[in-house]
Amino acid sequence: MRGANLQKTERARRLRRDPTDAEKKLWYRVRARSLGGHKFVRQEPIGPYVVDFVCREQRVIVEVDGGQHATDTRDVVRDQWLTDHRYRVLRFWNNGVLRNMDGVLETIALTLEGQGDPRADGIELG
Repeated sequence: MRGANLQKTERARRLRRDPTDAEKKLWYRVRARSLGGHKFVRQEPIGPYVVDFVCREQRVIVEVDGGQHATDTRDVVRDQWLTDHRYRVLRFWNNGVLRNMDGVLETIALTLEGQGDPRADGIELG
């Protein structure tokens, strides 16, 4: 089991080193408790997965995806596993983050405060 954890940790480190443009821009806006005082970490291993961003205290996961995820059934399985483990998953498209950062941040903030729609999965903001 230790080898599997090491592989996930190495993968998370690699993903932190090579973020997409959308991930870089969103990280700049949520890091250092800059979104309502909530702490986010990026590329965090959770169970068998590595998530893009997570606020551990509120159990909110934010995924930023490219078009390859539009038809990827593995995301459905992944989201169900995370939901079964009491996480709320928000999934945004890269171009939504790049074109409508304010809308993305508002959706995240509302979810952190318990007001957002936890099914905001795959919303196109932009």
